[in-house]
Amino acid sequence: MSTDKKADFSGVTSSVDSTAQKVEKADFSGVTSSVDTTAEKVGGTYTVQKGDSLSKIAKQELGDANAWQKIFEANRDVLDDPDKIFPGQTLKLPPKG
Repeated sequence: MSTDKKADFSGVTSSVDSTAQKVEKADFSGVTSSVDTTAEKVGGTYTVQKGDSLSKIAKQELGDANAWQKIFEANRDVLDDPDKIFPGQTLKLPPKG
């Protein structure tokens, strides 16, 4: 058992005054907002039909059969092989152009 005296803080009081300015209401009257369409950035989707290939879809949907690689790249999360697509699959299309 220790005989050391402990500090007595029983008579200590405290108060805090804020130095920040008090704001009645925030003024948002000058705030504006706009939303850009994603239609030009996202080409949409395409559901694979029997007999489709990526080049056929690219020609039909993008106007360029050589754009099949863009479709493949846009769908790397669902496609491992550009030659293996199946009817019923929904593919993301890149934007035209």
